Amino acid sequence: MDVIRLKNMIFYAHHGYYEAERELGQKFEVDMEIQCDFSEAAASDDLKRTIDYRKIYRIAKEIFENSKFKLIETVAERIAERILELPGIENVLIRVRKPHVPLNGLLDFVEIEIFRTR
Repeated sequence: MDVIRLKNMIFYAHHGYYEAERELGQKFEVDMEIQCDFSEAAASDDLKRTIDYRKIYRIAKEIFENSKFKLIETVAERIAERILELPGIENVLIRVRKPHVPLNGLLDFVEIEIFRTR
């Protein structure tokens, strides 16, 4: 299986458990790995026979920036559902990082990871 990776997409969005997080918003970081078969695209050198990663990026951006969820798990699930609707995609792995977590301590980020298959 072949893979397209979109690494460290950054979105400013209004997700979070606390009302202030949803009102003020914050930065999120996202990685995606999409598994599909590139053999036809590679043989034909035809963009129409591969996965348009611009479309994948737009899906993530639209869900992140136009929705408000309490859980980053929900954001990742919604993105996975939409991506799996695209033809030719077999699996998707999504990682969402929340760098500024309201904890009483220091850490780089909290990250969730989901893997979904068609």
